[in-house]
Amino acid sequence: MAKKDPDIPTTPAVQVIERIFTLIDVLASREEAISLKEISEKAGLHPSTAHRILNDLATGRFVDRPQPGSYRLGMRLLELGNLVKGRLNVRDAALIPMRELHKLIQQPVNLSMRQGDEIVYVERAYSERSGMQVVRAIGGRAPLHLTSVGKLFLAADDPQRIRAYATRTGLQGHTKNSITTVDALERELSRVRQYGQASDNEELELGVRCMAAGIYDDQNKLVAGLSISAPSGRLDDAWLPKLQETAREISSALGHKPGPGR
Repeated sequence: MAKKDPDIPTTPAVQVIERIFTLIDVLASREEAISLKEISEKAGLHPSTAHRILNDLATGRFVDRPQPGSYRLGMRLLELGNLVKGRLNVRDAALIPMRELHKLIQQPVNLSMRQGDEIVYVERAYSERSGMQVVRAIGGRAPLHLTSVGKLFLAADDPQRIRAYATRTGLQGHTKNSITTVDALERELSRVRQYGQASDNEELELGVRCMAAGIYDDQNKLVAGLSISAPSGRLDDAWLPKLQETAREISSALGHKPGPGR
């Protein structure tokens, strides 16, 4: 009986795809190039099978061969990753989770981003049937130091940038509760860093309180903030864990992987 040539693919297409994913995972586990022998051992594949698949992947630039017999992930994967990243949109990632959060708390949920010395409201989830509520207009703006989301962004800045912001804006207040001094702002931002969330206690508008959690991208950069605004007597601290979980869900959709303690 004739022996089968090990280099002739006889496995079903699905199994081949599974082996490709396994090989990519093995290569992704190390920064440096890996020998064919080690790759085949870690992947649980015969060296000839691993060699054949890796060579096919190298043809498409999904895998590089820096030296004969060694492999690493190729530039094509980076190109595709950057393409996917470029298509990720904070608003698109946030919209459904925001609506789900609104259903739970029956209060408006806002998505805001930083633009210069202000935050801009870019999306909201609310219902006209929810009774008394605080609805922020999409496209509306507010100073960073008077809003919960703005404080998240300021807390991510270094002290020099914070003082420069204070100098540029003069820390103008809108209500008797507004933070209008650098010392008070720095104390507030220290609390934001300590607890990982921010609040607005009638600082932008009397009778309105707000809580916020940050949204991060795959580079661990703060790119937006998710907030709940409500009449002062109706803002419930029990909403905070739900808000934070929703912000984490959106961050995850943007490729963020939380480190220890986040």
